[in-house]
Parts: sequence; C-alpha cells; structure tokens
Amino acid sequence: MALIRITSPHAHRAGSTGSVMLTVLIATLPGLAAMTFFFGWGTLIQVMWGTLLALGLEAAIVKLRKRPVSFYLTDYSAVVTAVLLGLALPPFAPWWVMTVGIIVAIAIAKQLYGGMGNNPFNPAMVAYALLLVSFPVQMTSWAAPFVMTGEGWSVLSMGDTLSAIFGTAGAAVDAHTMATPLDVMRHRGGFTTEEMWVENALLANGIGAWHAVSAAYFMGGVFLLYKKIFTWHTPVAMLVSLTVFSTLFFLLMPDQYPDPFFHLTTGATMLGAFFIATDPVTSATSNKGKLWFGAGIGLLVFVIRSWGNYPDAVAFAVLLMNLCAPFIDQYTQPRSYGHAKPNRGMK
Repeated sequence: MALIRITSPHAHRAGSTGSVMLTVLIATLPGLAAMTFFFGWGTLIQVMWGTLLALGLEAAIVKLRKRPVSFYLTDYSAVVTAVLLGLALPPFAPWWVMTVGIIVAIAIAKQLYGGMGNNPFNPAMVAYALLLVSFPVQMTSWAAPFVMTGEGWSVLSMGDTLSAIFGTAGAAVDAHTMATPLDVMRHRGGFTTEEMWVENALLANGIGAWHAVSAAYFMGGVFLLYKKIFTWHTPVAMLVSLTVFSTLFFLLMPDQYPDPFFHLTTGATMLGAFFIATDPVTSATSNKGKLWFGAGIGLLVFVIRSWGNYPDAVAFAVLLMNLCAPFIDQYTQPRSYGHAKPNRGMK
C-alpha cells in the first residue's frame, strides 16, 4: 500500500520543531519530579545518561550523512526520545541497558529511515520493546516506592544509585526492588483481585506512588493540550477505550479483572496517552483517524495486559497501531474543499 502524502493541516502561528519539542520536555517535568520523589534518583540519572548518549549518537550519524549537525540537534527530537525512554526504564536499570536502547532508538528506529519525520515507528517504543524482550530481568526490576518501605524521601542515595547503575551494587539494589502493581496483578496465581489487595503489601501500601506519577503525567498532558501541541482526539480515545473494556470485564468478572481506575493510574497509561501515542510522525493525521488510532491503542493495552505475557502493554500497543496508521489515514481522509465527499480508500 502506497503511503499518502499529507499536506494539511497547516500551521497558523509561528513555531518550529525545536519549540514544540521543548514544550514537550517541559511537560514531562512533573512526571520526572514525581518519579524521582517516589522512586529515588534512578530515573533522573537514566534521563541524563540517555540524553548524553542520544545527542552524541545523533551528532555522529548526522555528521556521517554530511548534514548540518547543529540544525538537527536543535530540533531536540533526540532529547525527547531519550527522555521518554528514560522515564519508561526501571530506575535501577544498568547503564548498558540505556546504551543499547539509545542505539536502537536513534540509529535504527530513527536515522535508518531518514531521520526526523520519516520513521514509521515511535523510536523510544521500538527501543523499549526490544529491551523488554531481550533483557526481561533488568526491565522488570523496579524500585520500591518509599511510601511502602518507609525509609524516607529516597530509598537509595544519589551515590548508591549511581553505583547501582554504573557499578556492581547488585545486592544493594535487589533489596530495594520489586515488581510493579501491573506485574503483581498479572501473575497473581490463584488469588482473586480482592485477595491481592489484602495479601500483597506492594498493592496495599505502594499503589499511591503510581497514582501520583500518573497524575503528574496527566497534568503534563493537559498542559500540552492547552499549548495546542496536539489535539484531544488520540489521548481521549485511548483512555476512553481502555476504560470501556476494563469496566466491561470488571463488571462481568470482578474477581479476575481489576477495576478501570487501576488500569488508568498504574503503569505507563498516562505517559503513553499524552506523550507517546500523540507523536505526530507515527500516528494518524485526521481527527477521525486519531480517534480510531487512540481507541485501538486502548483496546490493545487491555488485551495484552489481561491475556499477554507482558503486564504493561503500552509500547507494544503503540507500535502495532503505528503499523496501522497509514491504513487508517487511507480511510479517514477529510473532505477537501470543492469536493462533495472525501477521497478515501485505495485507488
């Protein structure tokens, strides 16, 4: 199927790719602050390390392509990719996990296709999915929130966290890591959902940390909507779709499926809805197409979380819908001025 050329919508105000990306970076700050507060310094270190790697690798590849380095670095797209990947990685992931992820995201998922604007898949999610499949132990060992351990503002100090990421402090890290609520709920064995809340200390005492982080990402997403970086169609369609399907199964079998609030406020739901699914390069373009695109992500997230092998399915859901975006665009083109009906489908 040939890809259609999108010539609209047009921008009606001054702006640039760099200014848009900077606004997105500003919107991630509440989520980054919340994750640092509840889970320690690891996420901040991952973001900084990933940003340095992404800028260096982007500059090297652009130089090899004989393109102006400063022009491509100042669009900040590499920084956004590194920040999103850093926010998605476990805080104590070893340094080489982020290194492999950045190489995949920048060199393969982005530059191999021609750079910014040409990649069919979200680079950060390509890297995250590959890391999750390749290194499941490192990618599922999450830091315990301080609200559960009661050990103060941060479980590990900055020095201990640096040693855990760049050194060999494996034993110290193991004492402060555990599965996420989605992972616990997914592998609960014969327990019902109600029993899990009673039996598991992670869900009972630490769930508030994930709620707070999701609220921070939601606030950042609202800020982006206010700044008109993207329209409401994709995030709202994704959240509504996830809510509808999770509510349906919760009402039918409450002992087997968690309530919709659990799906919305744990894992990467809010990060995915406002910062990943809304990527203008890899998502659908028309408003109607965005609704289908977002709804498909929400459905896939619920399906994979409920019956798949991976508890948090945002990356896989986004990548699958990235694959469907050109098809959606073919059948959701708006009516052009001067035409009685829209030009849809394959000709």
